[in-house]
Amino acid sequence: MNIRVLFFIVSLLILFPMNAQNIQPETFFFKDDGVIPNNKELPLLLYRNAFKETGNPAAEWLEKTFRKNNWHNGWRWGVYPFHHYHSNTAEVLGVFSGTAKLLLGGEKGKVFDVKPGDVIIIPPGVGHKCLSHSDDFTVVGAYPDGNSPDLFRGEKSDRPKVDENIAKVPVPKTDPLLGTEGGLVKIWK
Repeated sequence: MNIRVLFFIVSLLILFPMNAQNIQPETFFFKDDGVIPNNKELPLLLYRNAFKETGNPAAEWLEKTFRKNNWHNGWRWGVYPFHHYHSNTAEVLGVFSGTAKLLLGGEKGKVFDVKPGDVIIIPPGVGHKCLSHSDDFTVVGAYPDGNSPDLFRGEKSDRPKVDENIAKVPVPKTDPLLGTEGGLVKIWK
């Protein structure tokens, strides 16, 4: 085996952990706070250290993995600095560069420190907001079946229509990271 092939294999093992199917996400429920509806049925999922690479190689891997698992309509950017949620779809955020403090679940939610390697699956209705971030903080975002997300900020006029929308969103058939083998497929029944 030549050295280039060996280097390539070692690089793949670092970027794509062999135990990816064994990764278990942390789960978090957030209550409706009267402003942000959150999701009473589905927990937010947080995979810590799901991959080891950073920067552009990690972003490309996330995009490819999400697409392979039928999470499309992807983008690279940060997270809005205001509370918002999507009533018509789930969303995945894969951190590939920098660090941030995210407030998930609305004003009464929980602050999370995120870094490269973290993947967050946000159910429909769950609020998310960036509180602070490093200059290089960037995520890959995507949606199941390539859905186009709506965007709500928690206005009184949103309700009850968004509650009806959230209740109608089907559970995705695949986890953006693990496909059909685990994660939300087993947790979001």
